[in-house]
Amino acid sequence: MANEQEVLEALKRVEDPDLHRDIVSLGFVQDIDVRNSSVSLRIVLTTPACPVKNELKAQAEEIIRGLPGVTDVEVKMDAEVRSNQAGGSAQPVEGVRNIIAIASNKGGVGKTTVSVNLAVALAKQGARVGLLDADVTGPNVPIMMGFEAGFMAEGERGLTTVEKYGVRLVSLGFVLPRLSPVAWRGPMVGTAVRQLLHDIKWGELDYLIIDLPPGTSDASMSMAQEAPISGVVIVSTPADVAWEDAGKAVAMFDKLNIPVFGVIENMSYFICPHCDERTEVFGYGGGRKAAEELGLEFLGEIPLDRDTREGADKGIPITESEPESPQAQAFLQVAKQVAARCSTLQFATAGVE
Repeated sequence: MANEQEVLEALKRVEDPDLHRDIVSLGFVQDIDVRNSSVSLRIVLTTPACPVKNELKAQAEEIIRGLPGVTDVEVKMDAEVRSNQAGGSAQPVEGVRNIIAIASNKGGVGKTTVSVNLAVALAKQGARVGLLDADVTGPNVPIMMGFEAGFMAEGERGLTTVEKYGVRLVSLGFVLPRLSPVAWRGPMVGTAVRQLLHDIKWGELDYLIIDLPPGTSDASMSMAQEAPISGVVIVSTPADVAWEDAGKAVAMFDKLNIPVFGVIENMSYFICPHCDERTEVFGYGGGRKAAEELGLEFLGEIPLDRDTREGADKGIPITESEPESPQAQAFLQVAKQVAARCSTLQFATAGVE
């Protein structure tokens, strides 16, 4: 009959593919209970959006069933997101464990669409997620999340978080009437960013997604100075010049000593709804080429899709309205990759090789 130590020894054969360590030495295996021929335990991962969660569970179950006398196995998958805010001179955001910035060097690449759908996808995996619209001069998050511009303008409480689709979010667009221009100079932008980060009560969050404005602007630099950003995701397009645009954004974050998790290629291709033919409307492979040229991870492709665009206009992200669609699944896979990069960075920072 197997005992607890034998279960632990057997599970050392299960390795986390991102951290390159077995789940026992990483401390993931907890609450082992061996009773007669039954074994139950928890595997506590570093993110509920782990891309190999199901594979790890299946492998653990198969190994335990192979132990002498074991006929019944119960493996519960759990997660505890660890903080990446320790260290550095920037002030941590209270309650927030990881800050992920979504950036691009130019507008029109769908950065906000990516930010919104990544946030909803992570929330659907069980993570506590916030979304900060840091594009203070052109906030689009309210529209894409189904809020009327300026709906908080007459309120007495001022700007606060609201929750929708499982995501806690804030945008200056909540207090700005529709079509109101924001003509602010650099110091005012920096002050707004600082207040959005530190004066807003975010509560307990595993991930705070920040939708940065395009380019190497004051908002991006202020964000880097005001909070310990875990990492940046660069949104690119398939065009041949995409790698040059991505390179400029990467160079800025390198100078700011902020890790770049990788590159997402948005509007990667179009699938005809009538004949299922794939067409590369904006070229092919620019995002992947950018990642390769810059020595970064290629996090995935997001297709060009009418339903995604309509969802953004209606305020219902595709990851909420059609979670099983190919487009939503593409966002989900990218979200899992981003969460995995956060976990990998946390262990690297803590000295786990």
